[in-house]
Amino acid sequence: MKAQLRRHFEELVSLTDEEFEFVLNHFSEVKVKKKSYLIKEGEPVKYVYFVVSGLLKLVYTNESGEEYIVSFAMEDWWESDYFAFYTGAKANLSLQCLEDSSLYRITLSDYQHLCSEVHKMEHFFLEKAQRGHIGSQQRIIAFLTLSAKERYEHLLGRYPALLQRVPKTQLASYLGVSRETLSRLYSSK
Repeated sequence: MKAQLRRHFEELVSLTDEEFEFVLNHFSEVKVKKKSYLIKEGEPVKYVYFVVSGLLKLVYTNESGEEYIVSFAMEDWWESDYFAFYTGAKANLSLQCLEDSSLYRITLSDYQHLCSEVHKMEHFFLEKAQRGHIGSQQRIIAFLTLSAKERYEHLLGRYPALLQRVPKTQLASYLGVSRETLSRLYSSK
């Protein structure tokens, strides 16, 4: 697992063996079963998670109990309820495992300590945050401007493996369409 984490970091920054061991000491490993929750709405958010293997979904549930999938996180992705994590507020989102998952997690205090001590990691996390922000903006624009079919094709083009790993009902929620609409789009491919 740690080789995958190191490789992920070194896509953006180079680390000596000593630096990597220092970085690694700020993380803890967890293995979580399918359907388990890492974050539950209304509870404190203690960690940001890095997915070594498995698949997660980040969900917002409205007052009527309707679920809206905000994102999926698969291998080499980071996920949390970032607002709650950074502000200390209670979670507005839930994070659930869709598959058995192996993860690394880091607390806010460890994250802050790591960034203050290893500036390469501060650069790494800034770059990841920028990419995540860009991705979020692109998703919002897609929701505002693309048809259901275009959103589906965009998802298929960017993350074809996701369509094999996620139930169609959840893909439909992520795309903002009904299950029936997704079935029509899926069968037209």
